[in-house]
Amino acid sequence: MMISVADARMIIRESVSVLPAHYQPLSLLQGRVLAEELSAPFPMPRFTNSAMDGFALRHADIAAASSETPVILQVIAEVAAGAVPVEKVRQGTCAQIMTGAPMPDGADTVIPFEQTSGFGTSEVSIFSVPKKGANIRYAGEEIARGASLLQRGTVLTPGEISVLAAFGIGGTMAFDLPKIVLVTVGSELRLPGETLEGDAEIYNCNRSMMEALLRAWGIEPAMTLHAPDDRDALRNTIFHALADSDMLITAGGISTGEYDYVQELLREAGVTPRFWRVAQKPGKPLYFGLTGDGRPVFALPGNPVSAITCFIEYVVPAICLMQGRKVPAGITAELEEPFPADRKRHRFLPGTVREQGGKLLCRVSGKLESHMITSLAGANAIIGTPPSPEPLRPGMTVTCTLLPWQDFSVAAVRL
Repeated sequence: MMISVADARMIIRESVSVLPAHYQPLSLLQGRVLAEELSAPFPMPRFTNSAMDGFALRHADIAAASSETPVILQVIAEVAAGAVPVEKVRQGTCAQIMTGAPMPDGADTVIPFEQTSGFGTSEVSIFSVPKKGANIRYAGEEIARGASLLQRGTVLTPGEISVLAAFGIGGTMAFDLPKIVLVTVGSELRLPGETLEGDAEIYNCNRSMMEALLRAWGIEPAMTLHAPDDRDALRNTIFHALADSDMLITAGGISTGEYDYVQELLREAGVTPRFWRVAQKPGKPLYFGLTGDGRPVFALPGNPVSAITCFIEYVVPAICLMQGRKVPAGITAELEEPFPADRKRHRFLPGTVREQGGKLLCRVSGKLESHMITSLAGANAIIGTPPSPEPLRPGMTVTCTLLPWQDFSVAAVRL
């Protein structure tokens, strides 16, 4: 039975569970998803400090300073970053201070050294009057102690990791990265770099494509396997792949041909099908199932455009659910050219999205068939539309799924 795109997505959402969480040190957090709420263990800044290299002083002492009539102050101390000031700044005095150094008692303003006669003497001439309180970072002005620092479900990138390090947090609870095994199927396939024997062999682009897709999502494939169109060889490969994986993704051998054994052998391996065949073009023979212990299994069509479309539209959301992260939402864009919608099936096509004049515009790639791999070159999105009796006209809006390595967030906000 063929199901709709919406039903297929709903079944995946209802079937896939988040992986367990474990403590991970900072060095292993990149790309993982935070599994707990984190609060600031202390205020930031932790203490009031200087934002500039210069002199910490009393604003009242320099109120009349100018380049023509500078004010001269006694330098009573030098305060470096990491040092604790001892001397109190009193009337007519100041302290030489470095960026990040704690403010000495009595001082209420920092003047940059460029607006003075400079460092290195026991007296300093002040040539200008900054605003009172200038160039000071006040304790807790960024975040108070106990305030929310990072929320559960946050994807940990270098920015978040730097925040954790700044607060002395050496590690935290994060959801596990899924162990994903890839299997390509086909006796006609050869690895890139190998010599093709005869006129019937082709290169295995799905293998490299799926590996690259996982890496673009921050996941290193746990294992990549290949099997010919041989029932026994494919059976061994599938059983091996399922032995130690959180998710299995196959490409090829899932249609209704004489040598398409994947669905039969998945059933032998204890995988329960949740759906097979979706009312979409390309990618109709998409398979999704669950192992006895609930691990997701995807069997993608072998045509490259079908495979990448199904990967982006269905596998990526499942990976997000397993990682505890939000599923990326599609964006709306306006067609620049007619879109060849299908009368009965949801139509997906590679294309490009761009921003112009405050709105998003899109167009499909020039080659439309599911075996035309060059249609993917330069594409930054998968453009999708529900069934329609007629082609969609320029100016009509469609939904676009941005490819994981693209970022149109700024353009989307402007739209």
